[in-house]
Amino acid sequence: MPHVLILAISAFPARLAYSMIALGIFFKTEQTTGSIAAAGLAIGLNSLAGSLTAGIRGSVMDRWGQKWPLRILVPSYAALILTLNTMQSKESLLITAFILGATAPPINLSVRPLWKDIVPENFLRTAYALDSSMMSFTSVIGPVVITTLALSSHPGLGLGVTAALMLIGGTALALTSVSRNWIPEKKIKGQQRLWRDKAIQILMFEGCFIGFGWGVFDVAVPAFATQEGVAHRVAWIFAAFGVANVIGGLLGGLVSKKLAPLSALLRAYSIWVIASIPFVFTYPDWTMAVVGAGIGFIGGAVQVFYFEVLEAVRPQGSQTASLGWIWSVEGSFMALGAAVGGWVSEHYSPRTGLALTPIMLIIGLVIFTIGKERLAAANDIPTAEEDLRAMKDISNEVK
Repeated sequence: MPHVLILAISAFPARLAYSMIALGIFFKTEQTTGSIAAAGLAIGLNSLAGSLTAGIRGSVMDRWGQKWPLRILVPSYAALILTLNTMQSKESLLITAFILGATAPPINLSVRPLWKDIVPENFLRTAYALDSSMMSFTSVIGPVVITTLALSSHPGLGLGVTAALMLIGGTALALTSVSRNWIPEKKIKGQQRLWRDKAIQILMFEGCFIGFGWGVFDVAVPAFATQEGVAHRVAWIFAAFGVANVIGGLLGGLVSKKLAPLSALLRAYSIWVIASIPFVFTYPDWTMAVVGAGIGFIGGAVQVFYFEVLEAVRPQGSQTASLGWIWSVEGSFMALGAAVGGWVSEHYSPRTGLALTPIMLIIGLVIFTIGKERLAAANDIPTAEEDLRAMKDISNEVK
């Protein structure tokens, strides 16, 4: 179909850059300062700024379209990455990492609504599946690329390549005719306030703990490998996690049509908790990769059921806002978790950091179990239309 291949290819480099930036910041900060805690704090500040400004950046796109926001944010972001690459002090690294998060171009959020303009309604599900798969694919290969470059004889290449990919992909997307001609939808008046909705409150409360747990996870794994002198294994551990996550999401999508979203979520979440416990006893070798793959596999299915629950319980007229605000809460606590993970890994042990992830998952399961009455609207088996809206949410990332 016209424009499909152009849209998919143009956004790919920028998406790959996003999958590389977190580890790029980690390795740059750790290599410059010699402190894992500082590296974790840098990632945390970057994530915090990204989550706090996600709604603002999305609102800018909704009001003024994609043309000028992308043309301003993309080159600015690439320049900031190159600036970060030259920093030699802890303070300057932390400040620049925070600014990077606050000014991140909303690439994925820009791509998602464009599919509706270039494919027929009966092909939307296929288009969203393609979109989601491409994002998952970059999350697999991105850590491999950045780790290989950052640990090479020329470590500066890591962030340099990241900046180049963002500039190429972001510019290509901004220059496509479908992006330039995109017209934002009109806002719906009288939209219910999300903060007062009891179902959304449960999802946000769970997001506090799950975000914190994954923030710790993202730092504890590279910290453990770095302390053991096997930092090069980080890429393969995250790659195993990412591949399994994609497969789990695909299989979860098949099961989701046969079970009510809430029932499927609680079952998968329980298995997720059990699968995460052995992670505490792994070492940065094949054991961590295998157990991490198991966590990723179940987590992929959990993601599918989670978004179907959200689609079923969210207030009318809040398709984008509901996910955006939940991500803001989850992303803020993810940033806190990254900072805590770095501090715990350096002053205690990375294994202590690894233990925090299953603990947070257990708390999340308890929250959903206790608050399932507030999510009762998700007890019905989803219709084809609800499945489609859920897939739109899955492909709706804040960056």
